[in-house]
Amino acid sequence: MTESALPVWPKLYPDTHASGWLKGHNQDFKVVEIPLSLPCGEGEHIWLEIEKNGVNTGWIAKQLAELVGVKEMDVGYAGLKDRHAITRQWFSIYLPLVRLPNGEPDFSSIEKNEDGEQIRILQVTRHSKKLRRGELLGNRFEIRLRDISYRDSENGGDKAALERNLEAVKQGGVPNYFGEQRFGHNGGNIEAARQMLTGETTVKNRSKKSIYLSAARSLIFNEVVAARIQQQTYSQVSDDDIAAEQQLIKGQAIPTAPLWGRGRLQTRGDVLALETKVAERYADICDGLEHRGLNQERRAVIAGVENLSWQWSVSDSEMAASGDPAWQGTSGEDLTLCFSLPSGYYATSVIRELLSPLEKTPAWQTDNKPQTDDKP
Repeated sequence: MTESALPVWPKLYPDTHASGWLKGHNQDFKVVEIPLSLPCGEGEHIWLEIEKNGVNTGWIAKQLAELVGVKEMDVGYAGLKDRHAITRQWFSIYLPLVRLPNGEPDFSSIEKNEDGEQIRILQVTRHSKKLRRGELLGNRFEIRLRDISYRDSENGGDKAALERNLEAVKQGGVPNYFGEQRFGHNGGNIEAARQMLTGETTVKNRSKKSIYLSAARSLIFNEVVAARIQQQTYSQVSDDDIAAEQQLIKGQAIPTAPLWGRGRLQTRGDVLALETKVAERYADICDGLEHRGLNQERRAVIAGVENLSWQWSVSDSEMAASGDPAWQGTSGEDLTLCFSLPSGYYATSVIRELLSPLEKTPAWQTDNKPQTDDKP
């Protein structure tokens, strides 16, 4: 097994010593996009709300383009949604009515329900603008964690500990870490970014460049958040800080950490010293980011978890039903979480404060077929 290049970033709340299966089935991870604005019903762009299960956002965009005979660049969406999940999101297509002598196109041909892959058209309307990346308020999540188990009941590992962390997350939010998926398999995007930024390698593909730059900036940000947790200054906004704009948790201001780029840090005193120390540790990456033309930006250190609720239920997994001996070590319960997060924030940052997610497909699960990224 290849060792991950990712640092182990500290948690904010006490370890519950709990674990549970995440994404055992696509229906265990549901995401609904919260749009920045809704279509007005008229204009040069067709807008479609689509529910997908087991397919890529990019693949659907390609199918839409081919169906109506436009370039892929004429199809817009606010963000990429997980393939191994049931998700709802909007797409737009630049297609003025003057190009449609026979009326609006029929999109029913892209709907499907076969081989574990499903696409449903929920709404078709029109709007005056293209839907662009990042144009969403956030996402609503419904996540079912199956077969919860506690590995150390003598040291606080039990359901009560998990409930305490749930209440704490509801009140105080979670560290706003970028999720592990940002860094690629075993954190490989970090080394790829370092090599690109130091000139050891040349990356011509624009998409890969963007991915590596994002991974590098995310690494520096996460390291600053981790340092603040370790120094117990995580939630404090001092005179040395820069507070997040228009973001509060329970009426309190939220500190920020840098997304690295050109320009001087605007923090002061101890906060400046902390951020500078992290930057010095990753001097080659920070120097490379500055020379790539990226400007200094800030991101909230704390992610407020909105409308958090949870429900316990008796496990109905195949493992429980089969009587597998491995199931005997679990509580026999599943935990379903419902919450909302702003755009660009990660549900995994919420889950990691509650328990250790198990994502390797269990032996008792046989319904998910192997899939590759270049197929629907």
